[in-house]
Amino acid sequence: MKFIDMHCDTISSMYLDKMSGEEKKLRENNCHVDLDRLKKGDCLAQNFALFTILKEEPDPYGFARGACSLFKQEMAANEDLIRQASTVEEILQNDREGRMSGVLTIEEGGICNGSTDVLRDFYREGVRMMTLTWNFENDLAYPNRVDMKTGMAVPETERGLKKKGIEFVELMEDLGMAVDVSHLGDAGFWDVAKMTKKPFAASHSNARAVAGHTRNLTDEMIRTMAERGGVLGINYCPVFLNDNEDGGTSRVSDMVRHIKHIRNVGGIECIGLGSDFDGIGGTLEIDSPAALHLLEEALYREGFKQEEVEKIFYRNVLRFYRDVWGK
Repeated sequence: MKFIDMHCDTISSMYLDKMSGEEKKLRENNCHVDLDRLKKGDCLAQNFALFTILKEEPDPYGFARGACSLFKQEMAANEDLIRQASTVEEILQNDREGRMSGVLTIEEGGICNGSTDVLRDFYREGVRMMTLTWNFENDLAYPNRVDMKTGMAVPETERGLKKKGIEFVELMEDLGMAVDVSHLGDAGFWDVAKMTKKPFAASHSNARAVAGHTRNLTDEMIRTMAERGGVLGINYCPVFLNDNEDGGTSRVSDMVRHIKHIRNVGGIECIGLGSDFDGIGGTLEIDSPAALHLLEEALYREGFKQEEVEKIFYRNVLRFYRDVWGK
């Protein structure tokens, strides 16, 4: 079955390796994601995040630009299999021509250095979704509070969007760039919900009622996103799937538990896929896009109809893109 994955860190991981002297190619590599396995999994579109760790990169903007250039190079070198898409029609056209689509996103709005000119520039490069934060405070907003040494996290219920963050969200809506609330603090989530007119995404977040990590969304958040036409991408990370896992095993059965819960809370229309491939560790039952059939088969065993599975795998995200991108 065709699928759209709303989030992977593959391009940034490849670029980090390149900076260390190790060349990897998108067509075939030892990452979670490569083109051969995307093709085997019947990928319709893969979102590739320009992910940057603010406190580790001396020049976060420069890193993101370098990763963006690598993405463009890989698209050009592999246009027999994949092309960049920045509209829904381009995704559908690529599919009609037998190609997959690569969609650019940003994970860590701080790379823009608070400049709306930089944000516009990334939009011109084809970026169509951006998280306002990663795990650090930046000039836009506050994430949920994460101790990077212990991994312990607590909700940020007091501090949300900053003035510059409000300006960015308004511009993103005007441009047609999706606001992504994954990693954003709870207070920031509600600020986004309050001020936006278009749907917004949580590209790689699960249900907090099923697994209590603050990277997941509460039932109230899920209902709000569903009412607004937003989409949550199911994250394959073990600790976001099961409270009993400590970087251990990511199981298909846990993914199904989250999907069933989200369907019960917000309906089938708000569920998508957001693997977080090449940004997560542990033992993964779905260890590449080629293994995504395991989730499809598990959903059928749990009584999901083909129409519902299609919505989860790609139709909901396509509808969301059309609603936000305007094309």
